[in-house]
Amino acid sequence: MKLHKKFTAGLLACVSLSQFWSGAAGADAPAGSPVDAAVVKVTPKVVAWRRDIHQHPELSNREVRTSKLVADHLRSLGIEVTTGVAHTGVVGILRGGQPGRVVALRADMDALPVTEQTDVPFASKVRGKFNGQDVGVMHACGHDAHTAMLMGAAEVLAGMRKDLHGTVKFIFQPAEEGPPTGERGGAALMVEEGVLGAPVQPSAIFGIHVWPGEPGTISYRPRGQMAAADSLTIVVKGVQTHGAQPWHGVDPVIVSAQIMTALQVIPSRQLNITSAPAVVTIGSIHGGVRGNIVPDQVEMKGTIRTFEPEMREDFLKRIRRTAEMVAQSSGATAEVTVEPYAPVTYNDPQLTNQLLPSLRRAAGDDKVRDMLPVMGSEDFSHYTRVVPGLYVFLGINKEGVPTGQAAENHSPQFYVNEDALPVGVRALTFVALDYLNEPRS
Repeated sequence: MKLHKKFTAGLLACVSLSQFWSGAAGADAPAGSPVDAAVVKVTPKVVAWRRDIHQHPELSNREVRTSKLVADHLRSLGIEVTTGVAHTGVVGILRGGQPGRVVALRADMDALPVTEQTDVPFASKVRGKFNGQDVGVMHACGHDAHTAMLMGAAEVLAGMRKDLHGTVKFIFQPAEEGPPTGERGGAALMVEEGVLGAPVQPSAIFGIHVWPGEPGTISYRPRGQMAAADSLTIVVKGVQTHGAQPWHGVDPVIVSAQIMTALQVIPSRQLNITSAPAVVTIGSIHGGVRGNIVPDQVEMKGTIRTFEPEMREDFLKRIRRTAEMVAQSSGATAEVTVEPYAPVTYNDPQLTNQLLPSLRRAAGDDKVRDMLPVMGSEDFSHYTRVVPGLYVFLGINKEGVPTGQAAENHSPQFYVNEDALPVGVRALTFVALDYLNEPRS
């Protein structure tokens, strides 16, 4: 790397600091390194925070208790705290003792409308309201672990603030799973409210997500890692009549079934999915009140996942055309509404390559692996439209459980192996330290 002269003098100091905190210049940090010692010390707290948050989950835009827990902890560390960002978000600013740039670390705090079916002693018994329905509430996607790990990393980094080159901005985000109907929230609203702006503007952002996989492994993919997501609503309108005489009306139930089948022909026969994967799924369908009445309308809700902007636009056009034409062929109508949720989660290639050594120090050389694209989506992508970012996955299966046999995220049986949490704390700590200490060309 070619350096400007003004950075040359500080290079040795930066390298020495990085080696000091990691314990070695190589990929493997010894067990007695300062970061390791700090992570070992904070791990019981991380586990306790995770269990507490898991037992008291809160739905999107309702993370009042969780955000207070986070804010109180950050304040106890002497970190500047702002609350109420995008409803319940918390932002902390840790200013290091040495000048430097700014890095952001992000965790999400919301739970899902899922009724827990695990047998852990801290299982959630919480009920809540989601879009007017009474639901169980569970951290079925690991956001409890994300929050606890970032709280732990904040404590480790705060303990070395005197030697920290630059500033760390901690972002605890609500509503990653999407806000309730009629509300706004999540990363898009946090960005809109200036979370990446003054008083300190990060030049990069990092995040981590727990995922079924070998415990303690870290997986990554340069460029497009997770799909763009769009919410799909199709309202099919027919003509209500008696179920014994359907020819006197127009049956929107049958038309909806035809539309659902026709939509699957688009990715399988009309899109070149050798260039990038694409998926459309209808996950909800509602219509009618009695078995002997043909209703006047049916509402379908689904999701669309893509990786390429051009393919996405083509896919959306084909979905709209297919639904409208199928409905028209039976004398019905179809109203198609698409609401963007998140763009592609994109890992900056240069940043990814720069910080692979940090991830290897956190997990070990043989525990950091590349991965295939994931059709799930993440609103972390809204941050990376503003600044470069890196988003990785942390394996959290029970020991000996193969990935394909573990409960997936959003399952009522989703399980987090807490032995993996220190790896997540180390990863967040090392990427922050190494990014801030990296001399700029």
